[in-house]
Amino acid sequence: MMHAPVHGAAGQPVSFQRSHDFEAFRESVSSSFVPLKVSGPSQGVFFSSIRSASALDFHLTELTAGGHQVERTPELIRQGGEDYYKVSLVLAGSSLLIQDSREVFLQPGDLAVYDTSRPYSVISEERTRVLVAMFPKSTFELPESQIHQISAVNLAAPGQLGSLAAALLAKVSTSLDQLSGPFGVRIANSCLDVLATAFAGSLGAQRPVVDPREKLLADIHAYIERNLASPDLTPGSIAAAHYISTRHLHGLFHSQGVTVSAWIRQQRLARCQRELSDPFLVNRSVASIAASWGFPDPAHFSRTFKSTFGESPRDFRMRFAA
Repeated sequence: MMHAPVHGAAGQPVSFQRSHDFEAFRESVSSSFVPLKVSGPSQGVFFSSIRSASALDFHLTELTAGGHQVERTPELIRQGGEDYYKVSLVLAGSSLLIQDSREVFLQPGDLAVYDTSRPYSVISEERTRVLVAMFPKSTFELPESQIHQISAVNLAAPGQLGSLAAALLAKVSTSLDQLSGPFGVRIANSCLDVLATAFAGSLGAQRPVVDPREKLLADIHAYIERNLASPDLTPGSIAAAHYISTRHLHGLFHSQGVTVSAWIRQQRLARCQRELSDPFLVNRSVASIAASWGFPDPAHFSRTFKSTFGESPRDFRMRFAA
């Protein structure tokens, strides 16, 4: 299972906030994530610390605080903004996560995903240290309807692949500054790859996809992913490989709000972006990377990349050259 590589600004330096005041903590939480309703003790000393770093659109935040509750309310959701998935890993203490009429009690080592576009609550009745990964929902190719099936579920339960993701995230949290370094993008994409695998594994353990259209679309996505580098990848070849008409193929993608060609282009651009940000590939030319992912015309690739990401591929690469 692959994800669409993260994009946006380059790695940001580690930020650290410490407070003995609950109001300061309330403001810090909303600014670190998405707007949230935060409640806790009305008086007395309230110790908290928030340490965070990011690589492109992948954000990691380690939060330590006394008993408190955060809510993503319908009113806050209606204010708009980008939608994210958040993955919570409890490092110490415990918390209760509630979303979609499900609730899960998380203890050290437990891992759960939730969606900022739908209401949720996180309740910690004791001092808790938690690591939260946050990234745009568009990062994953899994349909939202599938990820909704595993929200507020312990993905790191015995026998679940989420335990691998939990171990990796816990390790990254011990050297958070590496996420802002030259290999930050590679670290972020490694974390996302493992999370995508954990999500898919949990879905497979709960129930297979039974809707025929959904199963067919998932197979087509996987086929495209395997053949992205092929110059012969076209709607016609994809339809023939799955014994359907091109009209049926276009209808499947239309139901997802995208054309077949646009989806292929998005995936190819994402692979190019990932390789352009990889310090291990610095000796490969931009043209060579583009050609390997189905963009044989360097000028066309440069225009397409810039119109998608807001900067030329060379300028993008320069930000990771140090």
